[in-house]
Amino acid sequence: MTPEQKLQSLGIELPAGAAPVGAYVPAVRTGNLALTAGQLPMKDGSLIAAGKVPADVSLQEAQLAARQALLNALSALRAEIGSLDNVSRVVRLNVLVNSTTGFTDQAKVANGASDLLLEVFGDAGRHTRTAVGAAELPLNAPVELDITAEVNA
Repeated sequence: MTPEQKLQSLGIELPAGAAPVGAYVPAVRTGNLALTAGQLPMKDGSLIAAGKVPADVSLQEAQLAARQALLNALSALRAEIGSLDNVSRVVRLNVLVNSTTGFTDQAKVANGASDLLLEVFGDAGRHTRTAVGAAELPLNAPVELDITAEVNA
């Protein structure tokens, strides 16, 4: 099953890409790599959660936020490369978590995105990853992430 078919079978419709709010583009392709800008857990123009993990946003809510941010990243990626079927491999996922002092489960938050990459892309979704805590994120988002993918010519 192709990634586009897998999304459809999961009942997932990618959101429309958000317009950049600064001097950047949502995604760029260089050679056989496509990279997304940092994506927030926005849905219908608003954050689905806000605040620090775990004080304001539970671990489970943060995982859902990571999943939503990934959907936004996949939307930006699709807009850049035409179809997610053109992804030959997900190379890297970077996840920033708006963390309270002492919170050390950033990797568990990132699993909300990693698990979906594996579900959609199968073995081609196995990726390297960084999951780190951040003192603050734009709009007080609990999560921001970006992905790098290898794409077919």
